[in-house]
Amino acid sequence: MRTKSLKIHTGLLVCLAMSATIAAASTPAAWVLTASTLTYHVSDPFHQVYGVSHAARGKGVCQKGACQFLAAAPVNSFHSGDSNRDLHMLQAVRGGQYPMVVVRTSLPATELHPGKLRVNLQIQFAGHTHIFHRVPFTVTRQGTGLRLRGTIPATLKDFQIQSPEFLWIKIHNAIPVEVDMTWQPAGH
Repeated sequence: MRTKSLKIHTGLLVCLAMSATIAAASTPAAWVLTASTLTYHVSDPFHQVYGVSHAARGKGVCQKGACQFLAAAPVNSFHSGDSNRDLHMLQAVRGGQYPMVVVRTSLPATELHPGKLRVNLQIQFAGHTHIFHRVPFTVTRQGTGLRLRGTIPATLKDFQIQSPEFLWIKIHNAIPVEVDMTWQPAGH
C-alpha cells in the first residue's frame, strides 16, 4: 500500500513539474510594451489632480523560467492639463536632474497568464529607489499579448520628495499611480 501511495505522489509531482515546464516553455522569450497609460494622483484639501503619460517604453526577457521586465517613462511626459502645475511638479521631483521614472520587476514565467498577479516593483524616481512589495495587478488577454492593470501605492516620502505647497497648503503624501499597460510578444 505504501509503495502504491508513493507512486501516486511521485506521479503527481512529475505531472506538476511537467506542467510548469510546458508553461515556461510556451512563454515568449521576449516582450515589448506596446501601449501604456500611467496616471498619478495628488491631492490637497481643496484639489484633486491627475497627471497622465502615454510615453512609457519597456522590454521583457524570459529565460530559464524567469522573466525580467523594465519599463521607463520621461518625467516630463506627465501632463495634468495645467502647464504651470506640470512645471512645478518637474521642479519638485528634480526632473531636470533625474528625467526618467524607471520600473524593474522579475517574476516566474509561469505567472504570465490572465488572472491576478502580485509583483515586487523596484522604482527609481527623483533620484531615489524604492521597492514596493506584492503590488496587485489584474492581467487579461489582449490579442496575442497581456494587459496589466493596477495601482502602485506610492508616496512622496518613498522618494524623499518635499511636499509641494499651493498657497501655503501642502499636498497629501499619497501619490498613487494607476498603471494600464499592454505587453506583446516581441515580433508580433
